[in-house]
Amino acid sequence: MKTVETDVLIIGAGPAGSSAAALLQREGFKLLVVEKQTFPRFVIGESMLPSSMTLLQEAGLLDAIEQKSFMRKNGAVFLRGDETCNFDFANQFTDGFKYTYQVPRGDFDKALADAVAARGVEILYRHGVTAVNFEPTHASATIEAPDGEKFQVRAKFILDCSGYGRVLPRLLDLELPSNFPVRESLFTHVTGDARPAEREEGKIWICMHPQDAWIWIIPFSNGKTSVGVVATPEFFKQFPGEPDAQLRAILMGDPNAAKRLAKMEFVMPAQRISGYSCAVKQLYGERFALVGNATEFLDPVFSSGVSLAFASANRAAKVLTRQLRGEAVDWQVEYADHVMQGINTFRAYVAGWYDGKLPQIFFAANKNPDIMRQVCSVLAGYVWDKSNPYVTQAERALGLLAKILGGQASKM
Repeated sequence: MKTVETDVLIIGAGPAGSSAAALLQREGFKLLVVEKQTFPRFVIGESMLPSSMTLLQEAGLLDAIEQKSFMRKNGAVFLRGDETCNFDFANQFTDGFKYTYQVPRGDFDKALADAVAARGVEILYRHGVTAVNFEPTHASATIEAPDGEKFQVRAKFILDCSGYGRVLPRLLDLELPSNFPVRESLFTHVTGDARPAEREEGKIWICMHPQDAWIWIIPFSNGKTSVGVVATPEFFKQFPGEPDAQLRAILMGDPNAAKRLAKMEFVMPAQRISGYSCAVKQLYGERFALVGNATEFLDPVFSSGVSLAFASANRAAKVLTRQLRGEAVDWQVEYADHVMQGINTFRAYVAGWYDGKLPQIFFAANKNPDIMRQVCSVLAGYVWDKSNPYVTQAERALGLLAKILGGQASKM
């Protein structure tokens, strides 16, 4: 069997894989990226966060995205009946980008991968990893080509950026069940979206459905809009019929979504993902690290997936650069602990969304502007800003704030 030598094998050419490759290539390392699919390909996770812009800029990939004329996203709007909470990234607590983009992921991911390939990084599409082995001096992986032929890759290190494919967690038995309840997502792309005007056009809408579900509405610059609903499996059983009919009935059952999407037309069949939340036993091991959604995936409600992918790829590439140069590194402290801080901050917000604390805060009549700027920074993805108490003490701070606002509301 043929053997290929490289410094780093990167599994997956999505946002995590491309950004890690960009950073490592700049440091002069030999890389090989293997990607199971062909780009462009459809995937959800279409609403970015401003924190990702800084990381794209650092990797030298921001220009490739800015040239694509994606829809500019200036914030997020949460709606519940006739109540509205409008976050604008211009009013956040943390210094950083005040905008980002809404992106059809097929186009977005391909733009990143093409930019990396243009720098000389080899990307093998339609190639999958079928086995791995770790030795004291190297790691090896068996790669299967589209024609079924296999070859070996011998690398100093493997970064698993395979996203939902979760290659190393499956091969190394690292998967754990999520501590979140099982939820499903039903989604499609539509035309005919009656969008708000000007600065408000690109903001993501999150609509709280009257029957314990939530809806996303993400506008694209190509005239299409991503729409989807997230709920428990029991919720979906209330709506009979095929997925298209289910999704249409759910969207029309929410007053805000129904008004905006009254003239929508589906441009592809509705698709369903169930039980998407996942976790792992460890984020790294001898000569490998998990990056992006290959680590943990929480929930789509705050669009954290791509943001965490870029952040973990950035940190992994920096730690690995030092290791490959012969420096002593501590993957637990320098990588795993850092990544988990961001994940756990988002975890507190996801939990707060579903247990009612965040809706209590968002729709309160007497919101504190300074506190809302701190919350806005978290929603912008700045979950490593330790000067923000709604980062460092997220669970406690949200619980206390919800209790105060709830108490004040009961006295009115």
